[in-house]
Amino acid sequence: MSCNGCRVLRKGCSESCVLRPCLQWIETPEAQGHATVFVAKFFGRAGLMSFISAVPDSQRPALFQSLLFEACGRTINPVNGAVGLLWTGNWHVCQSAMETVLRGGTLRPMKDVVETNDTNKPRKRRFDDEDLDLCLSNKNNKRRSSTPMSEESDITTTRSFDTTTAGDDRKQELLNLFP
Repeated sequence: MSCNGCRVLRKGCSESCVLRPCLQWIETPEAQGHATVFVAKFFGRAGLMSFISAVPDSQRPALFQSLLFEACGRTINPVNGAVGLLWTGNWHVCQSAMETVLRGGTLRPMKDVVETNDTNKPRKRRFDDEDLDLCLSNKNNKRRSSTPMSEESDITTTRSFDTTTAGDDRKQELLNLFP
């Protein structure tokens, strides 16, 4: 007899079914079917089976539960998902969404997830708006004695325009890593 997950996915089920142990924590057969369909629609049937097959048997129920929470979280909070709901103190919203899915209800993205933290406040920038002009350059032309340069090695020379020196060209040497 096929498990409720395989039944709703219209897939053959066997004694070695990877989906059956994942659904044992869900109480009713209908809820098992709703959860399986929801997760399979979100991650794809092949993706779901691939995720489950990639972890040890003992961790598969926890993985399925985690995938269900993430699918619910991303559905109601597409930008930040379940982690965003947890971070803002709205984990109860994700739990309610999961219960809705198990009952066979539908989820929609929330227009505004109520936030308890002030995450919408403008943050101070750590750096000025100007380009930091970070690059590797050889300030002094000394070479380490332990790595002498042979005549066969290639060096690429580039010329770049530096906005901080008002138009001075400077020569940079780049090491060819793939001779």
